[in-house]
Amino acid sequence: MFEVRVESDFAAAHFLRDYHGKCENIHGHNYKVFAHIRGETLDAGGMLLDFAQLKSALRGVCKTLDHRNLNDLPVFDQNPSAERIAMYIFKALQNQLEENGLPEAAKMLYAVDVFETPTSRARYSLN
Repeated sequence: MFEVRVESDFAAAHFLRDYHGKCENIHGHNYKVFAHIRGETLDAGGMLLDFAQLKSALRGVCKTLDHRNLNDLPVFDQNPSAERIAMYIFKALQNQLEENGLPEAAKMLYAVDVFETPTSRARYSLN
């Protein structure tokens, strides 16, 4: 099994509802996002997928979140936890890959990691 990972980032604000602590107040993060694809077959050039294609799609998704108050986006139901952000990016990245004519890459998407800090990560994955 082969795995490829690319990364992107975005800066955004959010606050957590139903949480009692300092994160219930609006604050921001410089999020780092990793997207992982897995597959068993390489193309004629010996690649699972061109890094540039995956990176471009991930950057496009992250750009939609950059410099936003994530609580304002209906998809998060006013509670944009790192876990929900990871799930959103995973599904949006699948859609972006399909729109970019890469349906096989969309099927190979395995996981998305969202880091709020260098030591705090949430992952959404198929397994």
